[in-house]
Amino acid sequence: MRLENRKTPFARAQPGGRAGVGDGVVTDDAPETAATEMVVVGRIDGAYGVRGWLRVTSYTDPVENLVGYRPWHLRPERRDFTSAASLVSKGGWRAVAVREIRPHGEGFRCSISGVADRDAAARWRGALVGVPETILPAPGEGEYYWRDLIGMAVTTLTGTPLGRVETLIATGANDALVVRDGERERLIPFIGQVAREVDVDRGVIVADWDPDF
Repeated sequence: MRLENRKTPFARAQPGGRAGVGDGVVTDDAPETAATEMVVVGRIDGAYGVRGWLRVTSYTDPVENLVGYRPWHLRPERRDFTSAASLVSKGGWRAVAVREIRPHGEGFRCSISGVADRDAAARWRGALVGVPETILPAPGEGEYYWRDLIGMAVTTLTGTPLGRVETLIATGANDALVVRDGERERLIPFIGQVAREVDVDRGVIVADWDPDF
């Protein structure tokens, strides 16, 4: 995912876009989303209050960008959603309408159509928030979407293979590549001093990294 407002050219690829409060109305039997690639931009952490509000963690950078994305789609992390059959098809993304969203701590709380009480909200705990990739802006020079880096081969400056990118994590100070080579796992900072070259077309990241670490 793409990053905005980061000084280093190598940083978290989090979605961009304008922040703003969205609205809209859908019925409880909103259709399951047709086959399209979704980009995960957040997670439902649980219920908030007794009126069906949800606590949401944003995966975007800056976090406020989550507010501006529409439409939202939810996909349950758990597979025990039979009691919520009217809200989600098993295993699928479901389009929802965000009626209101407000800042809450380090994240947000939101109200979505069709979720009116705490029990209904609690069923969505752990669900992922996704948006169609078609609504995301193209990354700028030196910016990358995390999903585009996953699976890329990583080598040293001299060409020694280090493995492939399994995932990325945000450490606070910087983002890091989780690089796996068989049973060995390396955590390599994704910053300009270390990630010297990112060739998306060839699927290779060249890192200034000691293969013994």
